[in-house]
Amino acid sequence: MSTEEADQGHYRITPRRVSFDWHETPLHWIPDEPTATHVINVLHLLLPAGERWFVKVFKEALPLVTDPVLLKGVKGFMGQEATHSVQHAYVLDHLADQELDTAGYTQHVEWFFDVMLGERPPLGVPIPPAEWLRFRLSVIAAVEQFTAVLGNWVLHAEGLDRAGPDPVMLDLLRWHGAEEVEHRSVAFDMYQHAGSTGLPRYARRVGGMAVTAPVLLYLWAWGAAYLMRHDPQLAGRPGYSLREHNRAVAKGLLPSWRELGSAIPRYFKRSYHPSQEGSLRKAVDYLTTSPAALAAARQIGRAAIS
Repeated sequence: MSTEEADQGHYRITPRRVSFDWHETPLHWIPDEPTATHVINVLHLLLPAGERWFVKVFKEALPLVTDPVLLKGVKGFMGQEATHSVQHAYVLDHLADQELDTAGYTQHVEWFFDVMLGERPPLGVPIPPAEWLRFRLSVIAAVEQFTAVLGNWVLHAEGLDRAGPDPVMLDLLRWHGAEEVEHRSVAFDMYQHAGSTGLPRYARRVGGMAVTAPVLLYLWAWGAAYLMRHDPQLAGRPGYSLREHNRAVAKGLLPSWRELGSAIPRYFKRSYHPSQEGSLRKAVDYLTTSPAALAAARQIGRAAIS
């Protein structure tokens, strides 16, 4: 299946009802690498609330979709994002079982999405409802730019394989990453479809990224520091440090700053489209071998037979 076929609507985006067993997953699921472990664990802090918010905003915008092909993609996207939210929330429960309580951080994340990016502009700011919806769609498109880059990175992260990580966590990350590459264009296409036309649409897209990139960096740094500080196995040890982060990057355990940062100027190009990001073939290949995705497919098959 080619990227072009996917963008023309011939590739169906379908939620996979996966599940994961966390009973054997250690707190530091990358052995002897607490910094890399917790930098990646920030995903679990942000995504339950964040991806629920994606679905809420898309539900608001569904009446604006007049293209039946885009509508199918949007509904598939919403199903996948809802599943991602649930599965990452289960990881938070697992962290709590290991005495790493994340509520002190996640309550702020939930407030941010519910209040600052809720159905109405915060603090009574006089923004017309249609424009507020377009802005939030531009934020989702910008976030999805980074999730596509991260998804492509984790699918190719040989450094993670060499480190001997917990296989269940690695499967979660690669299943999720593959689906992010799989639906990489949907949020952008949704914004383009609903975000008016011409220069105002482009300016709002740039503005969405200009807001999203620094906020994501702040939330990620705060989240990593929070996890390191509250990790019961790291009591009395130094917390998050940029030096340890960069050491993990050098080992291939985290994406490079250049890899993440270069996603921004690409996005600013007037001619940009997310179909340029990652490899759909790589994503689909992983989804055909993912233990969780295979188990979900077998369950569907058994249900169809019974």
